[in-house]
Formats: sequence, structure tokens, C-alpha cells
Amino acid sequence: MQKIKFLIIRFSSIGDIVLTSPVVRNLKQQVENVEIHYITKPQFKSIVDNNPHIDKVHVLKKSLKETVEELKYEHFDYIIDLHRNLRTARFKNKLKIISFSFEKLNWEKWQLVNFKKNKMPDVHIVDRYVDTLKVFDVKNDNQGLDYFIPEKDEVNVSEIAEDFSKGYIGVVVGAFHYTKKLTKEKIIAICNKIDKPILLLGGPDNAEEAEEIKKEVSGIISNTCGKYNLNQSASLVKQANVILTPDTGLMHIASAFKKKIVSVWGNTVPEFGMYPYLPHPDSEIVEIKDLNCRPCSKIGFSECPKKHFKCINDLDENYIAKKINDLF
Repeated sequence: MQKIKFLIIRFSSIGDIVLTSPVVRNLKQQVENVEIHYITKPQFKSIVDNNPHIDKVHVLKKSLKETVEELKYEHFDYIIDLHRNLRTARFKNKLKIISFSFEKLNWEKWQLVNFKKNKMPDVHIVDRYVDTLKVFDVKNDNQGLDYFIPEKDEVNVSEIAEDFSKGYIGVVVGAFHYTKKLTKEKIIAICNKIDKPILLLGGPDNAEEAEEIKKEVSGIISNTCGKYNLNQSASLVKQANVILTPDTGLMHIASAFKKKIVSVWGNTVPEFGMYPYLPHPDSEIVEIKDLNCRPCSKIGFSECPKKHFKCINDLDENYIAKKINDLF
């Protein structure tokens, strides 16, 4: 019997790609004789490379023509477009394959940002992703997110320091946009109230700031920012007792491992539908709910448009630190 070939499209980002994992799993497990291909940007390939439900990973080439030629060779039956923008429209137009796309709800998001009118459905984006498969009678198994770490990238935390082998708090330092992240001063204040070992998590761009934080924290703390690749950082998230994180890709990776998550929200809001998906049930969302300038963007800014940054500065570090200590 000839296989039914699907191409799933999600070009970026880390969090969004992790959030598509239930689509891949449910499609693979519920549709017979299916072959699943996934296309993304080269820098995000490692997120899906080790997923056993994906048969082949493609990456965007320098030219649209080159990428399309590679994809045409595969003779796909269907496209599942989980990115839905002008670029994916061009892909679908060139490939001329039956496609199904998820609804981005940009109009509803615009109203929430600009008029503070919440017309967003009370539905997580994962459920909206999975809904693109309804024509194939695929249903959400509600098993949460997946993240698969290759054995070579599993990190032995005791090699960082013996103190961490008995448990630690993972603190995510960065975020793609400044108005999503905790300030250096806020992280220092929280960390100095935590009485457990702390690992600072992030990429190379966060390394310098994390080192400054480390110098100001009196307890047991280690800076791993920029020292590990994404899969290795995911391994550190997987082994943590609790994760403190803003709205980031590592937050969604923590959800995949059912971690206890304290997620802090700055300019974005959970109502956009991208809050931690089926994490540990003791997880908590922390935000300044009555701030009339939130959300100021559906993504984020390089600085607070109002200059006061109250959505982060007014967060109660005593409450956050106590919550983390209790969850440990």
C-alpha cells in the first residue's frame, strides 16, 4: 500500500515548533500508513531532528526555487501549514498540493492589543494546530508536548557542580524580545530569596547578563548561558525541579517535560493562547492583570513603549520566590 505523504510547515520559532509536536504525534498515530515530513529554518532543525514521529526533515534553502524543487521530488499528498504567512502561500502556490492551514486570529489579536477587547477564543494554540487535521478525523490525545533529546546531548548536571545533583531551580534569563523578559535586577532580587541551587539558562546573547546576575546572588548559582546548545539546555530544563521563565521557547520545552513552571508575563498575555500547555499541574502563571497597557504587542518590543515597564517591574519577587521554594 502506498504511503500517504504529509508535509508540515512551521518555519520558526523554538516555542512555536515545540507547540506543533502534538500535530505530528497525533497524525502519525491516528492515520494509517502515513509518512510525515517537516520543513523549518536550518537553525531550528535540531528541535525536530530527533522526533521519532517525523520521517524526514527539510530546511529552507537560500532560494525559494531550490526549496520547491526538493519538495516537488517528494510527491506529497497534503500540506499542513502551521505557519501561514506570505512565504508559505508562495510555497503552496508553487507545489499545487491540497493544503490545510490553521487560523492565526490576527484580527482578534490586533483588537486585544489596540483596544483591550478580548475576542480570542479560550482555546490553546495547540488545540488550534491539531484542529487543522480534523478532516482526517484526527483528535487531540491530550498527552501534551514532545521534545526529544539525542543521547549525545544529555547533560550530567553533577559535572557542572556536585551541588546540582540533588536538585536545582532553572531560571531562564533571556527572551527574544526585551519586554517579555525579566530584568537583571528582578532576577537578582528573586534569586537572592531562593534557598535552593540555581542554574541560569539561556543562549550566548544572555551570557554576559547572566554572569552579572551570578556575581550579585549570594547562594549556590551557576551560569550555563551560551555554554550549551539548545538540546543540552533542554536536558538541563528536563532535570530541574522548578523552572522560572518568561514567555519563551524554554517555557514550552519545560511544558513538554511536565515540569513545575512559574511563568512570568510581561507585555504579552496568556489570552493569546500560548501559555504553558499541560505542564505539571502545580505550575503557576504570574502577571500584573490590572495593568491597562497590557498587552502592548502580540510579540514584544526592544523597550517598554511607556518607559515604565510596570508589567515586569511591579511583579512581586517575594511571592515568586516563595512559590518557587514551595514547589521545590
